[in-house]
Amino acid sequence: MTQPYPRLLSPLDLGFTTLRNRVVMGSMHTGLEDRSRDIGRLAEYFAERARGGVGLIITGGYAPNRTGWLLPFAAQMTSSADARQHRRVTAAVHAAGAETKILLQILHAGRYAFHPLSASASSIKAPTTPFRPRRLSGRGIEATIDDFVRAAALAREAGYDGVEIMGSEGYLLNQFLAPRTNRRTDAWGGSAEKRRRLPVEIVRRTRAAVGADFIICYRLSMADFVPDGQSWDEIVALAQEVEEAGATLINTGIGWHEARVPTIVTSVPNSAFAGITHALAQHVAVPVIASNRINMPEAAEQILTDTDVSLISMARPLLADPAWVRKVSADAADEINTCIACNQACLDHVFVHKTVSCLVNPRAGHETTLTLQPTRSARRVAVVGAGPAGLAASVTAAQRGHLVTLFEAHPHIGGQFDLARRIPGKEEFAETIRYFTRMLDKHGVDVRLGVRATAADLAGYDDVVLATGVTPRIPAIVGIDHPMVVSYAEALTGTPVGRTVAVIGAGGIGFDVSEFLTTAHSPTLDRREWMAEWGAVDPWQARGAVTTPLPTAADREVYLLQRSAGPQGRRLGKTTGWVHRASLRAKGVEQLCGVNYERIDDSGLHISFGSDRRDPRLLEVDNVVICAGQDPVRDLDAALRRTGLCAHIIGGAAEALELDAKRAIEQGTVLAARL
Repeated sequence: MTQPYPRLLSPLDLGFTTLRNRVVMGSMHTGLEDRSRDIGRLAEYFAERARGGVGLIITGGYAPNRTGWLLPFAAQMTSSADARQHRRVTAAVHAAGAETKILLQILHAGRYAFHPLSASASSIKAPTTPFRPRRLSGRGIEATIDDFVRAAALAREAGYDGVEIMGSEGYLLNQFLAPRTNRRTDAWGGSAEKRRRLPVEIVRRTRAAVGADFIICYRLSMADFVPDGQSWDEIVALAQEVEEAGATLINTGIGWHEARVPTIVTSVPNSAFAGITHALAQHVAVPVIASNRINMPEAAEQILTDTDVSLISMARPLLADPAWVRKVSADAADEINTCIACNQACLDHVFVHKTVSCLVNPRAGHETTLTLQPTRSARRVAVVGAGPAGLAASVTAAQRGHLVTLFEAHPHIGGQFDLARRIPGKEEFAETIRYFTRMLDKHGVDVRLGVRATAADLAGYDDVVLATGVTPRIPAIVGIDHPMVVSYAEALTGTPVGRTVAVIGAGGIGFDVSEFLTTAHSPTLDRREWMAEWGAVDPWQARGAVTTPLPTAADREVYLLQRSAGPQGRRLGKTTGWVHRASLRAKGVEQLCGVNYERIDDSGLHISFGSDRRDPRLLEVDNVVICAGQDPVRDLDAALRRTGLCAHIIGGAAEALELDAKRAIEQGTVLAARL
């Protein structure tokens, strides 16, 4: 039998050790690193990925000293006590996957630290933190090198197979490398060679300390995407010097946290930066790892086949599905719970200091508390509604051994996800619908599409789950029944919309609908167009890999309106909201706040502003699209109660203040786990 994905699943000989396959679980800070009481949870989190077959795991970042903390008293590797505690992690990983290797990432935050002890190459404040770093002295730099080396030695003592030295994403080592943040004129700055000295010395002295049979991976920024970043010649020279200094592997880093070019959100084209990694790999002999927006095996296999890349790093995809590699090995890629790069439960959690999880897999980060054990007594379960909540409840209950019937009034599953996949940049939301479709079939769920369940249909079931979702809220505006008015669901599913449009409601759906209306062709499907839109270039074209953005012309003239007076988009995702706001600005969407909706008539939408209804204005639009929130659909609950049956209500049917697929899928999973 021919092995599926032969390159992806082939071993990689590193000389002193071998990786079982080419899949790397890339570093992602989970929050579990920061509290010693969570070490057991962290160990099981990694162990589940080892059982899933991943070849190499890289932990979240651990500071080599307190100056390098991301947060006060955050994760660090500075003492033998730390090393002893980490043996629980390494032992769990090696027991779960005897061939899986695990590296500790050593990360010094530099000026990205959220504490007053921060230090950097120069005393230049980052736009992402309130603290101005102090300039490291020459003695301080030497001490920092010693701290990196000690952290690596402690990692070896803890049972790790190696370390990753974090030199990208705008953290300390990257700050020394770029003219943007290194204004020094001493032995550690003033020329490209001197700016490279710190990371090269760290690698060189680490290799001397840990010996030849220990993996040293260097995470190298291959495209800074900031003005005054590194040039391509400097990046190549650094890679060659890091290799000469003793690195075993070079990993890809893309973009700084302050970059105005998106690098990991769902609208970034799949495998967008693999070509940059390929170009770098041609200049070194050690294996090079590709990263960012690679989430399915077909893409990974193609990169490994067509380029000089040796390994594929995936962080969030292994949050979404810890069995990713095992499914690939079984030629069951259609069963992968695909990462859709929404960031809602992972990176958005990181930046508000919450434990990382995953929208499509709420067990991520909660493996010890949200367990799915086979049921001892199968129950007949009816689930009404095949949106995210109902799908999660149905599949999870069926996985546990319950007999599940899923009723859906529409002729297809997906609910609000079926609408979301139509938004330019959110095409991969269709992968979640594909996954649930396959799981419903695999686990024997009786799916009844086009059936609007009644109380009589639900008689005789042991449990009834109402996941009936939401309906668009229709605001009380004079003329709301005018033919020019359409709901957001109608606009997204084919109802014709004219060239000039007013969108009422500037929440997440209003932003999505405005993106839909102004974008004729999704740049996510065309890397060249996407790069131009964001002012990004390949790093050999310009220092810092940035240039002037050239957004495509808007397909329609759109007004986006909200009742409240504050800026629009404040409640969008922490790490994705800026992308949506910038995209609409580039499309020329006129954003109006503090709006009163006076009436709709043949002339258009009449509005005024403020409590005194000043500055009346007519928007002469062809259509008005309503994105003014949702109301829960739970009329079936009353009918069931009349029969004496109390249903479980989850998802939008339970709470429709904001559409929240993260909450919906979590509720469906948690409910099914306890049935």
